[in-house]
Amino acid sequence: MKNQSNLMEWLNQVVGEPYYFFHFLAFFSYFIVRSSAANILSPQITQHLFHREIQAILAFLMLSAYKMVREETWEGFIADALFFGKIFLIALTLIMDYHLTLWYIVLFSVIYVIAQQPPFEKLGSSSKLTPLQLEALLTEGNTPRFWLVEFRASFSSGCRRASRCFPELSITYSNKNLSFGIVDLGLFPNAAEKFGISPGGSMGQLPTYILFENDTEVSRFPEFNFEETPTPPITTRLLARHFELDRLLLEYVNGK
Repeated sequence: MKNQSNLMEWLNQVVGEPYYFFHFLAFFSYFIVRSSAANILSPQITQHLFHREIQAILAFLMLSAYKMVREETWEGFIADALFFGKIFLIALTLIMDYHLTLWYIVLFSVIYVIAQQPPFEKLGSSSKLTPLQLEALLTEGNTPRFWLVEFRASFSSGCRRASRCFPELSITYSNKNLSFGIVDLGLFPNAAEKFGISPGGSMGQLPTYILFENDTEVSRFPEFNFEETPTPPITTRLLARHFELDRLLLEYVNGK
């Protein structure tokens, strides 16, 4: 029953989300173009194209399997799989006609402009906060001692890819001593400067995670000097290790 539920949820996303639906139509159109081109292309080109299609499918499956193991989130895996699919499709159309290649490049560019990959919408045990609410919670004495806050924005592809990590992390580690909050810098851009976050450009730091103890910042990810070392992909394991959430949970269980 769970697998059927997941399948129906995936089908609903494909049909209901423009990002997935447009990509589905774009890839499906290749089969229509391919069947039409079979009557026009020479036997030599058709055979060459068939061999390249087999190679592309095998390479796509290998890369997808690798990413499935490495990626922790559905959003990240789908983004990588679609990227690989676009590369292979464009390479295959070059064998048929470069005009077709240009058409697909334009098509994927339009999809990129008009549709964005939808983020994971569930919050887990985290709460959406305004900057004023966050400031009030940090300064009140009767709130949890620690707050781990994710600063995100819907326009950031990194935030969309990692949107599932924070809610899942909150379900595992939320307790009376540690709470999780989300601040949308797309809605409150002035908060970025207040918390020392660069939201855009080549030095963009979204998403940024900050651990507060009462009203004092204890740790953040990525660090202020993140440009000196490459930032690894955001995962629940990475965040749990960086902010020592297992230690905080043990301290709470032991009553410290």
